[in-house]
Amino acid sequence: MGETTVLYGGLDLHGDNVFCTLMDAARNVRFERRFPNDLFTITEGLKPFWKWIKALAVESTYNWYWLVDGLRKLKFDVRLANPARMQENIGLKAANDKTDARFIARQLVNGILPEGYIYPEETRGVRDMLRRRMRLVHERTSEWLSLMCLVARHTGQDMNIADLESCDLEEVLKGQSHALVMARASVRHIGFLGDEIKALEKEVLRELPDKETYKRLMTVPGIGPVLARTILLETGPVSRFKEAGNYASYCRAVSTVHTTNGKKKGEGNGKCGNRYLAWAFVEAANCAARYSPEMHAWFQRKQARSGKRVIAVKALANKHAKACYFMMRDGTDFDVKKLTGI
Repeated sequence: MGETTVLYGGLDLHGDNVFCTLMDAARNVRFERRFPNDLFTITEGLKPFWKWIKALAVESTYNWYWLVDGLRKLKFDVRLANPARMQENIGLKAANDKTDARFIARQLVNGILPEGYIYPEETRGVRDMLRRRMRLVHERTSEWLSLMCLVARHTGQDMNIADLESCDLEEVLKGQSHALVMARASVRHIGFLGDEIKALEKEVLRELPDKETYKRLMTVPGIGPVLARTILLETGPVSRFKEAGNYASYCRAVSTVHTTNGKKKGEGNGKCGNRYLAWAFVEAANCAARYSPEMHAWFQRKQARSGKRVIAVKALANKHAKACYFMMRDGTDFDVKKLTGI
């Protein structure tokens, strides 16, 4: 291999192995091998080619942390290939791990690899704790809803969470022994989830990624300590978003409907973007619509025009996302008049 040879690597990552292809600038395959998911084995296998490797691209899967972080610590230029934006292997009737790895490497050689953002390892842990907290909150809400349905099914009473928290389930489900056993299980599960959520919050609230921006976000109606941290950590460097509209789209706060000549012709991928930011801004919108007079008035008008509450919530979430974008990008303070026009 000549001194001027440059190699590009495509790594097709799976749950227990990774298929690696090294390709030169002329798109000739110079090395291919399947490795187990072990960093030492992979680096030993690539060692004869280290001085020629210019960049490596790893497919963004659920388990990429260990591989990307490990290769970066060895001073490799590692890119994260975004599978949602990569085209299929055009022209191939059949595809496998080898063709996938070659496809990733070829896009890297051509300079057209759609890349995902590699979140900094030092703050990734706090962000992931917030994600786990959100999952537990959703699970707890699901358990509350299940308990509400159980009570309604056996007693005919329509009780909300506040009613269930204050009532005596022994009395409500008197004579319904099987239902009472299930209700007690739900209450224990809800209590357990509540304790775990508090434990995660305690750890998360110790960390503050950007004190000044955090303080500004906390002035936005509907945004509290947990949501402010979620927005900061899930956004990362706001400079990676060209405009407020790009950021709102990433937050899933925009419509995905495709129209032509005033007629609907389909929809885009509504799940494209960050679901944690989508949740955060919807939560903020719901809270602001209740407690901020200006936002409540704007929300009421929007709901009256659209006829649907969900549309009004989504529209207010869009407003929140764009306001936070400018606050994070420009370091400006929140101005409710700019958001609502009131």
